[in-house]
Amino acid sequence: MSTQSAWRTVPHDSSARADWAGRARYAPSDFITLLWRERGLMLAVFLLILVLGLGFAFTLKKSYAASSSILIQLGQEYVYEPRAGDAGRGAVPDTDSLVQSEVEILQSGQLRERTIRRIGLGEIFPDLAAKYAAAAPADKALMMSKAVDDVGKTLTVSSAPDNPVVRVAYEHDDPVMAARLVNTLLEEYLIYRRSVLIHPTSPVFERQRVMFEDQLNEADAAYQDFLATNDIGDFAAQKTAATQLIGQIEAQRYAAEITLRDRQARLAVLDGQLAQISPEVGLYRDIDSTATTRLAALRLQREELLGRYLPNTDTVRDIEAQIAQLEAGVAAGRTTTDGSRRIGVNPVHQTLQTERIQTAAEIAALMSSLIAYAAQSTKATDQLQRLAALEPQFQALSMDRDVLQTSVRDFTVRERQDQAARQIASETNDNIRIVDRATPSTRGKSLRTPVVDLALLFGLFSALCAGLLRMFLRPGLPTRASAQRTLDLPVLGTATVKAR
Repeated sequence: MSTQSAWRTVPHDSSARADWAGRARYAPSDFITLLWRERGLMLAVFLLILVLGLGFAFTLKKSYAASSSILIQLGQEYVYEPRAGDAGRGAVPDTDSLVQSEVEILQSGQLRERTIRRIGLGEIFPDLAAKYAAAAPADKALMMSKAVDDVGKTLTVSSAPDNPVVRVAYEHDDPVMAARLVNTLLEEYLIYRRSVLIHPTSPVFERQRVMFEDQLNEADAAYQDFLATNDIGDFAAQKTAATQLIGQIEAQRYAAEITLRDRQARLAVLDGQLAQISPEVGLYRDIDSTATTRLAALRLQREELLGRYLPNTDTVRDIEAQIAQLEAGVAAGRTTTDGSRRIGVNPVHQTLQTERIQTAAEIAALMSSLIAYAAQSTKATDQLQRLAALEPQFQALSMDRDVLQTSVRDFTVRERQDQAARQIASETNDNIRIVDRATPSTRGKSLRTPVVDLALLFGLFSALCAGLLRMFLRPGLPTRASAQRTLDLPVLGTATVKAR
């Protein structure tokens, strides 16, 4: 027969008893006594929770973790290449941004699904093999999505700031499967990241190039129509030729004017000289030598007479008188008479006349040349002015044509470079290095110990809560000290209550 002690007090009146009945006061020492009184209930609650926790813990399987690490370096796919222009060309992200972008790719659900499909859903989750094989297509998609989420729960992708190394880990009941899934994930990652970072050859460059080529054809047609309409073969060459022609004509005209003035001055001098020179001149003149001949004959006759006669003879004297008389006449010039004369053209006058005629001809030719130069200069000037009037339109057409040609060339080069860069990048992952491949682990880990510890702690806590709840719900004042504190009255006596 069990016994139980109860403390009873007698209040002064019933109203006071109604006031204290629900508000017992406890001290820390009362809790030990009261909780010990509820030890049976507390032990039952503790054992129940502990048994349930142990049962759940022993149902948990051991898991094996496989890990791998990759080194991420800057690659061509992260170098900025503008679509047009050169603004920002060659810009690259920092290490953290680069690593985080690769981590996002590693954590993507699409990559996990590719990995599961490559290995096989039944290989990774054997419990779902038969169910997945017999499921409808819609149910298969749902099961695949759940499997992707399950893989993501145990897949860990971690990185450290300013560190290009990324670590990938996965836990599975089978250590071989854990290592196989990690390695397959990395292999699929090297393929999948190309489709994410390097799109197939974008048709943007091709569309832009074709558009610019069409515009260039229109610009070429307008340019050729402009040249044909204005009878221009080469605008720049014709303008340069017209400018040079005008310069040459002006230089020749100035030289002709100088030469004309020189010839006109020379003609004036020749006219003056011709006025002073006779057009005729005597060629030669014959002199009459009869008196001289007669004198020589008389002297010869005197010598002959002296051979026959004496000097004082009359015959000799007569001859001498004739000789003296004739000598006196010759000396006085009475016996001199003009002979025959010949007159001809003056060669000096003729030379001057020839030079004058030539100079006059040159003057006429120079004047004709000046007229021709003036006409040519006017024509060349008109041509140059016409070209100058057409130059704005020609410059606009040429500028459009040059810009379009440059655009077509640039986009063609960019298209070829983009294709080459994408092809090279699609065939290599030189900037991604697998540092350590996953290998099957020989040491597994399980949640049994944490679950048992958690069950133990939760059982103790639940038992304590149950004891406190039972303690506070009991009616009356459980201890003598509690009664004294609650009623603020001394307890005079106690009695033992026997259970029926």
